[in-house]
Amino acid sequence: MNKYSKIGLAFLAGAAAGVIAGILLAPDKGSETRKKMLDKAREFSDIVKEKATEGLHFANTLKGKIAKEFAD
Repeated sequence: MNKYSKIGLAFLAGAAAGVIAGILLAPDKGSETRKKMLDKAREFSDIVKEKATEGLHFANTLKGKIAKEFAD
């Protein structure tokens, strides 16, 4: 894992922790808080899936370029 990946992961984890803390400290009913947490968890999950897909695409592209260089 390179430096930028670690920074990005730390940023996402910090953002998620901040969102969770904000929701838990909000003056809402318990059912509303649970709904908000579920919505944010789904949103976070979507972001992680998107970033993982982008990383996989980047890795596959890089793999193809390296394979082409060794084939020549």
